[in-house]
Amino acid sequence: MEFDYMVDLNEFADGALAARFNEELQKVLDNIADPNTDPKKARTVTIQVKFYGDERRDVINASVVAKSKLLPAKEADTKLLMGADTNGNIIGKELRSGVKGQMFVDDDGDVAIDTGEKVNEVVKGEGPDKVISFRNQSTN
Repeated sequence: MEFDYMVDLNEFADGALAARFNEELQKVLDNIADPNTDPKKARTVTIQVKFYGDERRDVINASVVAKSKLLPAKEADTKLLMGADTNGNIIGKELRSGVKGQMFVDDDGDVAIDTGEKVNEVVKGEGPDKVISFRNQSTN
């Protein structure tokens, strides 16, 4: 016995059901491919078909909606060094070296202090306001 489907889902709503599913599927694939998301967590595509009858009950209107639920990008963490500028205002600068007080070679190949300011700029006084340590500094 052969069964005839009432509706061909590929042709339903002039192909809108299949087209909308494929649009949302593309979003899911892009989200999984994004290195900033967890590839193992589930994403979903939901297709909703609403049916509305008329008073005579002989014609039914239908609408198709497809939605995807994606994962947000993973959190990006950083650390800030707190201190005071020369006027005593509390400021924070991003810790770029990974360890407080440690110098490092930056992406340009220059030596920089822990906040990323190049050493030659700090020495010459060309860089932004310098952070003054909260530690008691004694002179010998």
